[in-house]
Amino acid sequence: MKNYIEKYQEVTSQMEQLRVKIPETMNGFTALHKASVANGALLSKTKELISLGIAIAVHCDGCIAFHVHDALKAGATKEDILETIGVAICMGGGPALVYGGEAMQALEQFKASKE
Repeated sequence: MKNYIEKYQEVTSQMEQLRVKIPETMNGFTALHKASVANGALLSKTKELISLGIAIAVHCDGCIAFHVHDALKAGATKEDILETIGVAICMGGGPALVYGGEAMQALEQFKASKE
């Protein structure tokens, strides 16, 4: 079983290392990310759920860890995340089903770490 809490920490650490090595690129990406997930016509929670659905569809473990974490932080519920997994499976078929299971594991791990 993958440890998504460790994966989140690993991705965060790698991003910090990249910030030192390629600061202009990382500053640009950070600005893009902040603007993309800021509340607007869609709430940040909704945008994080969309990001999670895409992470499942493109089969990215690091993205799943990051966006499950951030969706919960933005106020998403377990049910919100499970429905997002369902939509991603609908759109992505069998491979998304496998990564939907991974997202469910991440959800369970992050929820357990907060209890």
